Amino acid sequence: MKVKHLLLPIFLLLSSVLFSQVTYPKIVAFAGLVHPIVTISNDKPSYNFKDYYQVGFPTGINVWKNAKIGYTLQFIPFIRTEKGVSKMTNFLFHPGVLVALGNGYTFAGRLAFESTGRFGFTPVFSKVIVRGKYSNFYIGTPLPVRLGNDKPLTFSPSIETGFTF
Repeated sequence: MKVKHLLLPIFLLLSSVLFSQVTYPKIVAFAGLVHPIVTISNDKPSYNFKDYYQVGFPTGINVWKNAKIGYTLQFIPFIRTEKGVSKMTNFLFHPGVLVALGNGYTFAGRLAFESTGRFGFTPVFSKVIVRGKYSNFYIGTPLPVRLGNDKPLTFSPSIETGFTF
C-alpha cells in the first residue's frame, strides 16, 4: 500500500483523538473577566469601582484527569484605570488543582505568583450557568489571599465570568 493511501486514515484517527475529547484526560480552555470587589487588609478597605476600576482577563487551560479531579493553569493580566490613566498593573501566574463538586460546580485551589512580588493562594468556587454545544458560560467567586513584598496580608473577594471551550 502506498503512503498517500495511509494519510487520510491517519489524519482521521488523529483528529478524532485530538478533537473529540470523549475520554480522559480532557483538555478545556477558558477565557473571561474578573472584577475584584474589595481589598481588605489591616488598613482601611479599598473598593473597586469607587476611586479606581480594576479588571483582570483570566485565560488558561484545565486538564481533567478524570470526571472528578484535574489540573488548572491560569494567567491573568490586570488593568487599572485611575484618575484618567489606564495601565497594566499586575500579571498573575495561577497554577492549581480542580475538583468537580457535582451539578456544574467546581472548586479550584490555586497558588498565586504576581509580577508585583506578592504571592499567596486563591480558592475559587465556580458554576456552569449555560451549557452549549461547543462552549459553556460560567460564573465564579475567587477569594484571593496575598502576602509578601513588605505589604500587609490582603483578602480580595472577586466575581469572575467567562467561557470554557
